[in-house]
Amino acid sequence: MKQLTKMQSMFILLFLVVIWGINWPLSKMALSYTPPILFAGIRTLIGGLLLLIVALPRYKKLQLKKNWHLYAISALLNIIMFYGLQTIGLGYMGAGLFSAIVFIEPVLLGIFSWLWLGESMNGLKIFGLILGFAGVAVISAGGFTGDISSTGILLALGSALGWGLGTVFVKKTGDRTDSIWMVSLQLIIGGLVLLAVGSGYESWGDIQWKLPFISNLLFISIFVIALGWLAFFTLVGSGEASKVGSYTFLIPMIAITCSSFLLHEALTLNLILGLFLIVLSIGFVNITFKRRMKV
Repeated sequence: MKQLTKMQSMFILLFLVVIWGINWPLSKMALSYTPPILFAGIRTLIGGLLLLIVALPRYKKLQLKKNWHLYAISALLNIIMFYGLQTIGLGYMGAGLFSAIVFIEPVLLGIFSWLWLGESMNGLKIFGLILGFAGVAVISAGGFTGDISSTGILLALGSALGWGLGTVFVKKTGDRTDSIWMVSLQLIIGGLVLLAVGSGYESWGDIQWKLPFISNLLFISIFVIALGWLAFFTLVGSGEASKVGSYTFLIPMIAITCSSFLLHEALTLNLILGLFLIVLSIGFVNITFKRRMKV
């Protein structure tokens, strides 16, 4: 995959972190109008169809007969497991606590990248990843309240596991597939599966097709799903997966800050402490990255 300039990488990272941070309070607002699995299926399918418009002129790179299993595996990990378990799990515990557990994903990603991608792993990087997760936990504990559910914890860990494995899988197979086709097809396949499951367990009649929900759905489908996933895998394909993963620790911070305005969640001293730990985390991961590149 073509390497990005430092300026391009930072711009895409900024876009991704802000958009995915805003997604949490927006999704929480949308779930008051719709059942969760149907909502997950609708937004991912719309996002995939939008990207399909971009992918169609590159039809020669599709190679469906050769790569169909790669698209299916990516859809299972990145869409069905990540979004499916996430939306179900949010019904068992508070969004803040749940997101804190899901964002153990960068720690898992660092381990998986070391095991299967040959990326460096040393004490400083491990310490940085752990600090980042600690920062997320501190922020989430102070920003939200919720009952602790063993079922919710398992679903959150499953969601994080799917995302971590899916990211490494896409990185590992990146030279065999076109990135735009990979993202669009994983969204379409995953969205159709989620809609099928949702149709079996939920009712379409429970969806309230009101303007706030429709506008929310379109924003999430276009920016969070379609452009967000494309940006994420563009970054993963152009650099270290674990480095990109370290920046995702900023997402809960933005989510909680936005929730304080949109959902009237209180800001606490935990946010300041959590932000400090997150900044330290990114510093440790990136210093290690740069030093290795200079060798």
